[in-house]
Amino acid sequence: MNSQHTDIAIIGAGPAGATMAALLADRGWHVTVLERSHFPRFAVGESLLPRCMDALDAAGMLHVVEDAGYQIKRGVTFTENDHDTSFTFDDQFTPGWSWTWQVLRADFDHRLALEAERRGATLRFGQTVESVDFTTPGAPRLAVVADDGTRTDLAARFVCDASGAARVLPRLLSLDRPGSAPSRGALFTHVTDRIDAPDYQRDRIVIGIHPEQPDVWYWLIGLAGGRASVGMIGPPEWIHGADGTPAERLRHFVGQEPRLARLLASADFDSRVGQTENYAYDIATLHGPDYALLGNAAGFVDPIFSSGVTIALESALRAVDPVDTQLRGAAVDWDAQFEAPIRAGQRVFTSFIGAWYRGALKHVLFNPAPDPAIRTMLSSILAGYVWDTDNPYVARPERRLDTLCRLCAPSS
Repeated sequence: MNSQHTDIAIIGAGPAGATMAALLADRGWHVTVLERSHFPRFAVGESLLPRCMDALDAAGMLHVVEDAGYQIKRGVTFTENDHDTSFTFDDQFTPGWSWTWQVLRADFDHRLALEAERRGATLRFGQTVESVDFTTPGAPRLAVVADDGTRTDLAARFVCDASGAARVLPRLLSLDRPGSAPSRGALFTHVTDRIDAPDYQRDRIVIGIHPEQPDVWYWLIGLAGGRASVGMIGPPEWIHGADGTPAERLRHFVGQEPRLARLLASADFDSRVGQTENYAYDIATLHGPDYALLGNAAGFVDPIFSSGVTIALESALRAVDPVDTQLRGAAVDWDAQFEAPIRAGQRVFTSFIGAWYRGALKHVLFNPAPDPAIRTMLSSILAGYVWDTDNPYVARPERRLDTLCRLCAPSS
């Protein structure tokens, strides 16, 4: 058993962990990042939101991805039964970025991690955190095992969990709590898309709704180099209802959505198809005496509005000052400075996710005569500006959205 010391241990080297590591290293702290996998590694969640650009810029990370050659993203197109509606980010309520990127996450995450290392953080890959002991205030200890079996007792002063869906601390500390979202499953992959259609705008993510199963939806995210991320979400029993391998089932279901079937008619499904189920979860608290949960480790509901990287970066930015202040010996109001704003952003996304799965939101999105002012407010939500409380759909998301959905509902 090796014994090591650090100021801050960060579990996970994804966008939240890398950003947090870089910013804390900038302030002179000894930061150790423990990542279970080896980078670069495959990940979905390729569709960023414009709010991510603000966060990357604020973290001094924007320059490390500017020359990556990622596909520009300027909006989103929703499609159902060959009827489309589009929202563009240059028409939004909140001042901010009018574009972002659709990234290859393996490359994007790796670049951010290397930047954290360049700025002074220690990155250790192939490391699994088996247990954490918070018995002694201000001195948590982590039991870590490497891929080669080497075991380390890591003493820290603070722990940040940026482990995503692995949610290491919530599982070790029993912080998981039942989520309210129904069980759903996903199939996903990367393809060589070979799309040659004049009506396809590669700078917009395409969200398709199944023509007969409204709680089943698809994504098509154009990537650079003729590649695309393709996936679908639906009830697990429905996804497993078709015969064949995951790849065969995904192609079968894609063929049932008219527009995606045409766009991907010549696509080469040349990568492994991944699948997951019951991916939604909630967390009882986002912080404790010597720890904080970042990004998806702090809770996740659904990928429909591409909120993952946005929440990850935002949580890292908002946790830096409290961690720095606490380690310097001053009092911190973690609820006000960190948990409340992160919960508020999650709440906005969750409100829209709920309206999507109730089938009510699509009547708003496909409204043939939308109010231009309201449309700009919705565009800002789709752009990730869910902390702008000047936007009525941020300030009171449930009440405002419920009213809007009722007004846009078709007459009986």
